[in-house]
Amino acid sequence: MKQAIVARADLGMGRGKLAAQVAHASLSAYEDTDTRTRKRWKGGGQKKVVLKVNGESALFQLADKAERAGLPTAIIRDAGHTQVDPGTVTALAIGPGDDDEIDRVTGDLSLY
Repeated sequence: MKQAIVARADLGMGRGKLAAQVAHASLSAYEDTDTRTRKRWKGGGQKKVVLKVNGESALFQLADKAERAGLPTAIIRDAGHTQVDPGTVTALAIGPGDDDEIDRVTGDLSLY
C-alpha cells in the first residue's frame, strides 16, 4: 500500500510551500478513502512517494487516469496567500492504494 503525491515543479514553490501542498493533498485523499484501505495503509506504515510534473494539465490527466482505476484522488488549489495566485492547482494525491495500482498511474514520473 502507498500513496503518491504529485506536485507541480513548474511553479517554483519554496520548500515549505511545497511541503504544505503535499500535506494538504495527502490528507485530502486519505479522508476520501474507505475505512478498510485506510486501516491497511496505516498498518503498513503510511508509505508515500512525492513525484513531479510540469503543468496543470499533467495533474488533471493523472487524476483522470487514477479515477478510472478506482483510486482515491485529491486535487489541491491554493488559496493564494503567499507564493502562487489564488486557485492555482499545485498538487494531486493518488491513493492510498495497492502499490501496483499506483505504479500503473504514476510509474513513469520522477521523484521530486
